[in-house]
Amino acid sequence: MSFTLSTPRKLLGLAVGMALSASPLLVQAQSDDEVKIGFIVKKPEQAWFINEQDAATQLGEEKGFEVVRLSGEDGQEVLSAIDNLHSQGAEGFVICPPDVRLGPAIMNRAEQYGMKVVTVDDRFVGGDGEPMEEVPHLGMSGYKIGEQVGNAIAEEMERRGWDPEEVAALRITNYELPTAKERTDGATAALLDSGFKEANIFDAPQQNTDTSSAFAAASPVFSKRSDFEHWVIYALNEESVLGGVRASEQYGLDPDQVIGVGINGSGAAFAEFSRETPTGFYGTVAVSSTMHGRQTADNLYQWITEGEKPPANTETTGKLMTRDNWEDVREELGL
Repeated sequence: MSFTLSTPRKLLGLAVGMALSASPLLVQAQSDDEVKIGFIVKKPEQAWFINEQDAATQLGEEKGFEVVRLSGEDGQEVLSAIDNLHSQGAEGFVICPPDVRLGPAIMNRAEQYGMKVVTVDDRFVGGDGEPMEEVPHLGMSGYKIGEQVGNAIAEEMERRGWDPEEVAALRITNYELPTAKERTDGATAALLDSGFKEANIFDAPQQNTDTSSAFAAASPVFSKRSDFEHWVIYALNEESVLGGVRASEQYGLDPDQVIGVGINGSGAAFAEFSRETPTGFYGTVAVSSTMHGRQTADNLYQWITEGEKPPANTETTGKLMTRDNWEDVREELGL
């Protein structure tokens, strides 16, 4: 009788299985051979990344591999996390990097340890400024997601009967992050296609990607542009749009004077939609962070155990979630 096995790991698993009754030591060997992977995220406190890590962990429990959840909020913390994973015997990791330009340094450390790497959400960029095609990636199609945001804003403006000539747009930006630029560029293009005036779009550069940073960036813009009564707000994520909405409230704008549309579909949006009184946060383009976590973890696991390298780039899109449909969309996307 002969067997065709695709990996040495399968051969070991078969040998262990055939001899379990003969030696209790082999039971321990099988346990020790369990696959271990890391899942490193740049903002472990944000709902999006919590969902991703939770989903990866659940998949690991279902399929029999261990997921080590780690934080990597800057380059040094990422490298320390990789060292930590190596010391625990992990064979690879999924990562959303704090800075995409860290790609070469992260890959250098991973290759020293013979670890496989899959990126999620934000894609590594090489020294030439181009995406590192050799590293498998899964993330949103930033530009298409942005277009969905811009179209949603334009449609709501039309429904409210706003004259585009008299509406200002707050574009909360972080152009150091290519993903952010893709999303806001897509939203801008869709707005301009709908007849929005380019001169009425005002930038609010943010230092980070959270609500407080966006609030600080947005507040001066509202103060300087008091000639506009109606505003639309967009950014790279819903936390940043919420920062802009909070700034509009402080400035004195009513909810019916503001249309803010974010990206993600996380706890921040759910909390806003659950408020008794509507706010200027009109909606968000929801993407399944749960799917991102499960799929990238599964891709890495299959790569380790079967030798199947994941696709170079897998892009996802989203669905508009508003106060009226958020519970149905949440259930549909498994958020």
